[in-house]
Amino acid sequence: MIKKLGLAVLCATSVFAMHSVELNVNDKDIEIGAKLDMGQFSDATEPDTVFVGGKFLHGDDSHSDLKDTDDYGELNFLMKREISDTGLSVGLGVKLNCTKNFSSVPLGAEVNYKLPVGGQIPMYIGGYFYYAPSVLTMEDGDSFLEFRFEFDAQIIKNAHVIAGYRSLDTNYDTNKGGDTNYNKSAYAGFRFAF
Repeated sequence: MIKKLGLAVLCATSVFAMHSVELNVNDKDIEIGAKLDMGQFSDATEPDTVFVGGKFLHGDDSHSDLKDTDDYGELNFLMKREISDTGLSVGLGVKLNCTKNFSSVPLGAEVNYKLPVGGQIPMYIGGYFYYAPSVLTMEDGDSFLEFRFEFDAQIIKNAHVIAGYRSLDTNYDTNKGGDTNYNKSAYAGFRFAF
């Protein structure tokens, strides 16, 4: 089922003017994401600054504190800007995420830096941090915390290889299980830009 869903998402993204589509895997988890560059649809929006997207993660119990891991989904919005010609890009974003009994609206920041190394292959490092306190967490949740670190190499124009680490904490209220880590794992994958 997950393999068919992943293939369908990858095929469907070629129909739309996607900014990027991403597939991350490890030995137990699969994560699929896509982002629309809103600058491709509106002359009033500068390209590569405003993004709308979604993500789906099928996590395994072995990478989670939960005994029966539900699938994780999110919708996201990000405003991003490069700081002069430094190679550093900073973004502010908001997400709407959910699992079977948990949903939240985390706010966060993303940072990407193009490494100043010579050669034909551009390389980047990045970090992401999103947090939702209890006031922005619904259903059985108490708070949400996500952080990621990624290394990215553009081996072919518009085709990136990614290696990263993610931690998603879906903390429940004390009656439902308390602090739990939904997924904590390393991953590798691809990102294709259109």
